[in-house]
Amino acid sequence: MLFLRLMSKRRTWVLLFVLAYTLLLSSSWNILKSILSWYESNSAAATPPTSSSVWPTLYASVALGAVFGLISMAASLAVAVPATVVTWITVLVLLAFCGQPRRALVVEGKKLTAEISGFVGKILIKEGNVVAAVCAVVGYFALVRRSREEVGPP
Repeated sequence: MLFLRLMSKRRTWVLLFVLAYTLLLSSSWNILKSILSWYESNSAAATPPTSSSVWPTLYASVALGAVFGLISMAASLAVAVPATVVTWITVLVLLAFCGQPRRALVVEGKKLTAEISGFVGKILIKEGNVVAAVCAVVGYFALVRRSREEVGPP
């Protein structure tokens, strides 16, 4: 009973939301730091710029893009879920007011759930891929510029 009353409070959901994002940002920050330390250790091993020194830069930039893509998908999901639930409830209520019987509402609800979830999933994956690609390209050029500045002018 106490659990149900506690979970019905808006403050509880806000606290859970902030806690989830704190954990997400903390873990992603640690992953980003480990990717950059891996890159620095591999780029330090190949100090003269050769064709083999391009691969660690490429791997690091793709990993950074993937991390940022996953973070953006998680952030979009946090916004998309409440909007999806409100849309789903609105459509079901409108169908109920139109005189649909309960069995038909259950069938329509299952169809709506599958359709809305698929649509939201496609959009989240598309947005995450775009963010990952942009971050990978920007990360590659930033890492190449950083490695050229460390080597110095020729």
